[in-house]
Amino acid sequence: MSLERALELAERGRGTTHPNPIVGAVVVDERGVVVGEGWHERKGEPHAEVNALAAAGGKAHGATLYVTMEPCSHHGSTPPCTEAVLGAGIARVVAGSLDPNPDAGGGLEVLRDAGVEVQLEDSFEARRLNEAWRTWVAKRRPFVTYKVAVTLDGRVTVPGERWVSGEESRQLVHELRAVSDAVAIGMGTVRADDPRLDARGVHAPRQPRRLAFGQGPLPPGSELELRSGPLREELNALAAEGVQSLLLEGGPTLAAAFFAEDLVDKLLVFVAPKLSGAGPAAIAGLDTPATLRRLTARQVGEDVLLSAYVHEP
Repeated sequence: MSLERALELAERGRGTTHPNPIVGAVVVDERGVVVGEGWHERKGEPHAEVNALAAAGGKAHGATLYVTMEPCSHHGSTPPCTEAVLGAGIARVVAGSLDPNPDAGGGLEVLRDAGVEVQLEDSFEARRLNEAWRTWVAKRRPFVTYKVAVTLDGRVTVPGERWVSGEESRQLVHELRAVSDAVAIGMGTVRADDPRLDARGVHAPRQPRRLAFGQGPLPPGSELELRSGPLREELNALAAEGVQSLLLEGGPTLAAAFFAEDLVDKLLVFVAPKLSGAGPAAIAGLDTPATLRRLTARQVGEDVLLSAYVHEP
């Protein structure tokens, strides 16, 4: 339960820690009583462990620290959290996930070598908290989510209709844009629809970068950013510019190109209660089949949203 509480606390930092990950921590004494809680609140400020230990004070001595990601072991904007853990006299650390950052990982090993009992849960929920950040630091590219709306027969268009999905689904797409660093389409979609790709009608502290992959040219007056190089090189360049998450909105040809390069991490498929009978499929062919993991489904208005991972975080 304490790790679950740490997951809840971590979410309080969502949107304020960027480009850092969100992390939550709970200190539990030898009697099983919670004596301190904390989360990473803002970049450059104390990490979750330090905040939880400060809240616990002297009660941290001999206690257990539950944290969603192993304490960092390097000097960055703040001192290593491993030093704070050792200084507080923590007896045991339970971590929900490892730190994939090659410059900051290894905290559990440091603590184990210092005599602290350590336990790694390797929780999917803990890793999912920072799915974009984990891909960004480990693979040096953005975490790519392919979003598509389809009919029950797998088509992305319906003859005579502008939209495949319902209003609630389209509203959710604007929410997804608002929390993404960048949104992208291919030149086919640019020529067919010339979409704006901005987040509208939702709380959006900042708009995502709006990209078009392909050779162009863009229509006159377009506010999209043309990316014409090889996909992997473009993603590496975007990552170097701080883009951690990319929402890929199509179309099917661009999706196939991303899959061919093994650059799609997650699928979001809005399935509408319609039959099209014609038109392109969600992906314009695959070189090899892709196995999906962690498939979930939920109702969004009259549609069903399917979510699955190609690469788990």
